[in-house]
Amino acid sequence: MPEVGVRELKAHTSEILRRLRETKETVTVTYRGRAIARLVPVEDLESRKAEARAVLAEIEELAQELDGLWPPGVSAVEAVREQRREL
Repeated sequence: MPEVGVRELKAHTSEILRRLRETKETVTVTYRGRAIARLVPVEDLESRKAEARAVLAEIEELAQELDGLWPPGVSAVEAVREQRREL
C-alpha cells in the first residue's frame, strides 16, 4: 500500500486521486511518518451487486446439490446431534 505525506497530497492531489481511481489501490496518508488516514477507492455498486448475486447463485446450487444427497426425514439438527455423539 503506497504512502503519501500530507505535503505531497496537498501538492499533487489530482495526480494521487487519478492514480487511486485507475489502480483501485488504497493510499495511506502520513504526517511526520505516521499514518493518519487512508484514501480508499469507492467500489462500483453495480459490480458489488453482481458479485453478491453470483455468490448467492452458487449457494443456491450447493443447497440443491445437498438436498439431493440428504436422507429423507432427517433434520439438520438431528444430523449435527448424531455427529456430536460420534465424537
